[in-house]
Amino acid sequence: MAKAPLQDLLVLETAGVLAGPAVGMFFAELGAHVVKVENKRSGGDVTRSWKLPSEDPASPVSAYFSSVNWGKEHLFLDLKDAAERDAFDELVRKADVLITNHLAADAEKLGLDRDRLRTLNRKLVHGHIKGFADQPHRPAFDVVLQAETGYISMTGTDADHLAKMPIALIDMLAAHQLKEGLLIALLQRERTGKGAYVEVSLEEAALSGLINQASNQLMTGAVAAPLGTLHPNIAPYGELFTCADGGRIILAVGSNDQFAALCKVIGTEGLTEDPHFSTNTERVRNRKELAALLSAKIQQQHRQDLLDRLIASGVPAGAVLRIDEVLASPAAQAMLVESTIDGMRTRRIRGNAFRIE
Repeated sequence: MAKAPLQDLLVLETAGVLAGPAVGMFFAELGAHVVKVENKRSGGDVTRSWKLPSEDPASPVSAYFSSVNWGKEHLFLDLKDAAERDAFDELVRKADVLITNHLAADAEKLGLDRDRLRTLNRKLVHGHIKGFADQPHRPAFDVVLQAETGYISMTGTDADHLAKMPIALIDMLAAHQLKEGLLIALLQRERTGKGAYVEVSLEEAALSGLINQASNQLMTGAVAAPLGTLHPNIAPYGELFTCADGGRIILAVGSNDQFAALCKVIGTEGLTEDPHFSTNTERVRNRKELAALLSAKIQQQHRQDLLDRLIASGVPAGAVLRIDEVLASPAAQAMLVESTIDGMRTRRIRGNAFRIE
């Protein structure tokens, strides 16, 4: 059996909730020995108690907690207790990576200030997630960051019906940023023998994720408004249509050739010659009229048959599926990983989707 790529690493994780633990699970999936140090005083990671009404209130873990805590050793310590702090310090001396997300005010109380940790282990790669770039004492939760970095103002159907992303998107953006920083720091350590401190804020990770919406504003002055599933720059892209059998599809047409192929499949070839729809700019400008014309044809067809013909013609389109339908797919089934945490069987989707061959 091939050796796991990070099998020789010891990773400590004092971080809780989602972003930090997602980074810890990234290392665990690649073979590292990950020790999750949980606060004995509070009963451990707070997400152990973040349960759906349908979950057993007496169980030691929640489905939420399980989502990012696969393959870890769980160690309950009180870092304010001298003896238990010593035990933690022994782990720090041997560790390759430490993942933290404490508030600035708690660093010294918990013995997690970066200077003290560096005296314990100069080769340590210390990754830290904080909330706001310039407000170190302010607690940060994903929905607040989605609000304050513009995501909520752009999500939903209109200004009176805003929405948040149904996952903790900002946490996951920050987790990916920290993974990248830690891997670079580990590579540097191979070359120099020196550890590093890698810091990511949820706020800056969220801002980096604004990508084209940020450039739209910076370069044209456009202020994004909620468009539901629509794309501000492309049409028909994000338009939803209901088929004859009640199934729904979504289109992601990004070029004139794809639009022509769509029109040929559904029998609206004349639209490609109509000056209102012949270019993407005009399709965006007249997208409501276009959607109505497309809908009249699509609603006469059965979803799977239509999708088969669209895909065969190179038209980007997909079915709108519920999460239970998604998780039953072959791709999702192949990504399921299970483990037992505190005696409870847990399941989640694997965090790493890449392959190295």
